Amino acid sequence: MEFRHSGTFLNHDPRRKRKLLLKKSQLRKLASQVGQKGLTLVPLDIHLTKRGLLKMELGLCRGKKLHDKRQSEKVKQDRREIGSW
Repeated sequence: MEFRHSGTFLNHDPRRKRKLLLKKSQLRKLASQVGQKGLTLVPLDIHLTKRGLLKMELGLCRGKKLHDKRQSEKVKQDRREIGSW
């Protein structure tokens, strides 16, 4: 027989499946945007409450285009060169 303890921020199971508390319309809207437009859901902020609940703030974002990646890489390289002086 297995005992079930209530989870707190000290003894929670990080791999346990958790229910996403959204209204059906909100969930459909996010699912359609992720599926059609190539957007991605990203967890922005995750924390445990005093009652053992997990709260998460989600963000909907789009990946960088190739020219944006090249620009970011150039900025990183320039900062490395300046820092090595």
